[in-house]
Amino acid sequence: MKKENGRFAVKLGAAICLAFFASNSVSQACTTKVGAVLPTSVDWGRPIAETAQFVVEQVNESGGVSGCKIEMILRDTQVDPKVGVDAAKALVDLDGVQLLLGAVSSGVSMPILTSVSVPSKVMQMSCCSSSTAFSKLAEDGKTKGLWYRTFATTGVQSAVGAKVAKDRGFKTVAILYKNDDWGQDLNRLITRDFGALGIKVTSAVAINDGQPSYKAEVTNALSGNPEALYLGLYPNEGTAAVREWLSLGGTQNMIMANSLKSEDFRENVGLQYLGNAFGTDTASPRVASADEFVKLYKSHFGKEPSGPGLANSYDATMIALLAMEAAGKGATGDQIASQVSRVTDPEGTPITADAAGFKAARTILAEGGNVMYQGATGNVRFDKNGDVSAPAVVWKFTDTGTKEIEYLSLTEVDEFIASMN
Repeated sequence: MKKENGRFAVKLGAAICLAFFASNSVSQACTTKVGAVLPTSVDWGRPIAETAQFVVEQVNESGGVSGCKIEMILRDTQVDPKVGVDAAKALVDLDGVQLLLGAVSSGVSMPILTSVSVPSKVMQMSCCSSSTAFSKLAEDGKTKGLWYRTFATTGVQSAVGAKVAKDRGFKTVAILYKNDDWGQDLNRLITRDFGALGIKVTSAVAINDGQPSYKAEVTNALSGNPEALYLGLYPNEGTAAVREWLSLGGTQNMIMANSLKSEDFRENVGLQYLGNAFGTDTASPRVASADEFVKLYKSHFGKEPSGPGLANSYDATMIALLAMEAAGKGATGDQIASQVSRVTDPEGTPITADAAGFKAARTILAEGGNVMYQGATGNVRFDKNGDVSAPAVVWKFTDTGTKEIEYLSLTEVDEFIASMN
């Protein structure tokens, strides 16, 4: 299977490169390479990579960055820390990139950041890594200002997951979580939030990748006879664990992290078993720029941007390339990172998140001005740790994908989190 995934990733990378060269309508005399470390061998990872490439195509349509065509070199992480680190090292050491887009999983992004990006002084912009461990690392000065992410921390998803349990009257919940940086962080936070709402965690069980069976772990989780199951897993191990859970008589009352917002998970578990399963995710604010992104995405891909992290991937890529434009031709990773504040300035000139907006930003930045990027997730603003906050949604699986059950504004999310403290 890994060999098949590898061949697919190579084919996808080649296809993306071909699409890039075919779609580039601007003749630039130079090329600037950027690296992307994304999980293209899993169904939910490919659209994230395709969305990043879509941004690159628009930037090249506008004239490129500092007069140079952008070439996005994509390497598959396979949601594996070692594979991800090796991919990032190759991009930095062999391809000479000063900007890395990715990874998705916190458990992959963290080792890339600490062993590749920071030592090499390369900027890293993640669309989707949410562990609060990155915030702590930044607070301790260990990210060197090179780390940014367009996805809110795990604290938002944890709080909304606890709210789902409270709203549905669950008094006892078991937790199955992925045994990596992200899963451990989520388990710690959701256990705390359940406790704050008077919900008892009967057991919290770590799930490791690649096991032939999860019967022992699931049996452990079932031992307290919980009313509901919280799932902080990815689709591969999530599918296996949930099948085991159901076969051993576990409840169909489930709360899922956004990592399970996957067509493969829905199809492999079976929609008939997911009628009482509710998912959580961060969301774009209800603003015009978010609506424009949906229209732009549908026009290009012919479908709604319903997968996890797509709006975040779009903004991560666009902001990183805007910062590269602001830094100037031949800029180093730390120089690029230092310009993020100039392109996400709340007092700057508003620009749209498309080719026309990038072209307008180029002129403003060249004249010494700042811009306020208005993107797929709204007006993106980073704090001193490179973090953002976000609204949230509760969702359910349907025959054709997912549907939103509840939307919580940024204010509502913040107020609910405050109510638990």
